[in-house]
Amino acid sequence: MSADERASSRQPTLPTDPVLAALEPAASAPAQGVKRLELRHVSKSFGGVRVLQDVSLELATGEVVGLLGDNGAGKSTLIKIITGVHQPDEGEIYFGGQRVTGMDVQRARALGVETVFQERALADQLPLWRNIFMGRPVAGPLGFLKVGEMRRSTEELMGESMGFTSAILTPNTNVKGLSGGERQGLAIVRALHFRAEIVILDEPTMGLSLKETEKLLHFVEGIRAAGKSAIFIDHNIFHVYSVSDRIVLLDRGRVAGQFVTSRYSLAELMDIMREVAATGAYTENERYRNKEELPQPTTGTGEERS
Repeated sequence: MSADERASSRQPTLPTDPVLAALEPAASAPAQGVKRLELRHVSKSFGGVRVLQDVSLELATGEVVGLLGDNGAGKSTLIKIITGVHQPDEGEIYFGGQRVTGMDVQRARALGVETVFQERALADQLPLWRNIFMGRPVAGPLGFLKVGEMRRSTEELMGESMGFTSAILTPNTNVKGLSGGERQGLAIVRALHFRAEIVILDEPTMGLSLKETEKLLHFVEGIRAAGKSAIFIDHNIFHVYSVSDRIVLLDRGRVAGQFVTSRYSLAELMDIMREVAATGAYTENERYRNKEELPQPTTGTGEERS
C-alpha cells in the first residue's frame, strides 16, 4: 500500500461497533493545535539505574502512536508515568496544554486515561461483570448496586465488542475459567467501556488468537475515528505499523527516533530497528546519503516531515 493510500485509509469514519460508537468526543477537547498529551524531557531512575533519559513524547487528538522497543527499553516505565503509577524524577507532563503535577492513578483516570496493562490486572475469583465494573460500580441514588444492569452491560460487551459468543461464557463466569486471549479481551473491553480520551494498550495482542487480534486492531481504528487518542505498545511491529499514525522507537531509555508511518515502509522501519538494536543509534543521513531527497529528522519532535 502506498503512502497516499495509507493516509487516505486513516481518514476518520463513524465507528460501527456499539461500544466504539459510545466513545463520544469530550466536550472539553483540547483547542486546535494543542496536544492531548505531552511529555517534556522526562527522566526516571530506580536504585541508581537510569530507566528513562530525557524522553519527550506528544500525542495529538485522534492520533494513534505506536511505542516500540526491546525489553528493558523503558516502555512500561514510560506508560506508568503517564498513568500516575510512577512519578518522574525530572521533566514535565501536560494534558490539553495544561501542566499537571502530583500525578497519581485517580487523577490520570479523571483526565481520561484508561490502560490495558500487560499484566491485565484481573481478579481471577470474581465473575466477569464484577471485573468490568471493579472500582466503578453502577449504583442507584441510595448507593445500592445495580447488579442486573451491570450484568446486562457485560453481556452486551462480551458479544458485541470481543465476540465472546460461547454459551459457556456468561457475565457470571469467573475469570479463572478464561483462556489467556479471553482475559486480554476482557481487559480491553473494560478499558473501552469507560469513556477514555487516551487509551493505552500495553502489549495487548499477547495471548490473543488471530481473530481476537484482528478485532483488537479494529478497536484501535475505531478509537481514532471517535476522535480519541491511543498509545499502542507491542513487540510486534506488524501489528503496530498497521494502525499507527506515528511510531516512537525507544532504546535503552531514550527516544531513538519518531517516524510517521505514511512516509516509511514496513521494511524501512524494520531496518531502522535492527540498526538501533545493533548500534544504539540511528543516523538517517547515512541511510539516505545516496538518495536525491533527504527526509527531515523527526527525532524528539513528533512533527511530520515537510
